[in-house]
Amino acid sequence: MDRRKFVSVIAGSLLATPHPATAQATKIYRIGVVLQGGPYYQMVEGLRDGLKELGFVEGTQYLLHIRDTKGDLKTAEETARNLEHENVDLILSIASSVSRATKRATEKVPIVFFAGEDPVDSGLVNSFAKPGGRVTGITSLSVDLTAKRLEILKALSPKLRRVVTFYGPANPVARESAATARRAAQQLGLEFDYREVRSVAELQAGLNALKTDEGEAIFLVSDAMVVSQTQLIADVAKAKKVPTMFSERSAVVGGGLASYGVSYYAVGRLAAKYVHRMLLGANPADLPVERFDRFELVINIKTAKVLGLTIPQSLLLRADEVIQ
Repeated sequence: MDRRKFVSVIAGSLLATPHPATAQATKIYRIGVVLQGGPYYQMVEGLRDGLKELGFVEGTQYLLHIRDTKGDLKTAEETARNLEHENVDLILSIASSVSRATKRATEKVPIVFFAGEDPVDSGLVNSFAKPGGRVTGITSLSVDLTAKRLEILKALSPKLRRVVTFYGPANPVARESAATARRAAQQLGLEFDYREVRSVAELQAGLNALKTDEGEAIFLVSDAMVVSQTQLIADVAKAKKVPTMFSERSAVVGGGLASYGVSYYAVGRLAAKYVHRMLLGANPADLPVERFDRFELVINIKTAKVLGLTIPQSLLLRADEVIQ
């Protein structure tokens, strides 16, 4: 074989055989997402933007399989189990109760979680530094913010005497958050009334039946089912002209009075780093759980005016965002 023909054959073989890096780049990863709906979609948007910044393009390098359980925790385990049977490469579980359900229902699929509880106490991981197993992620320890939220609500409405909350009694995080709120209410001289709801339908009925003298403000504790319905709560509270305190800004944008907590969008961008590394081969057992402790105070001035409230200047100066 002469030299020119030999070079031609080699070149042809190189074109016909993909380079390992090229072959790997053609894989489309499948990411399952289990969430309760509502403001949790903000985390999905953060995930998308975070992955884009890392060079992962949706539709080219990965696909999202989003499963919205619409506030129904009973379907979370079945949803996660189905995603594993569909052979997704990874599951992102959003909220403590959903994350526990996702871990229970699956056997092999890696999981990145966002939880508002201590993931060690709840059994999600072995430790913050060395999660162990196939699960790791982010916690905001939102229960710890319960007392602070109630304190801010009292400062927003100084004449407030009675606060009502709704939560699911089967959710241990919600029970802990409600107990924390009761203790904080006593210290602030507030009556704290709680209503147990076991479904979105019960929550809707409870909100619609709520009388002003039963609750001069609606306060959210850490319960994913209830949080998924924050826009409904904001709308009902606006119609009944009672103040509201949420844990995430989207309900305040939608007409609620105030929120104090993490940005789900920012958490989603952080989760993208975990997702990216694990899809490329990192072992979740070796990826430390991160505490997300950047909290933001959001106040809706327009809603305050409708409620006849004058927001103290000190709070406006503290706010990270004031919605006019």
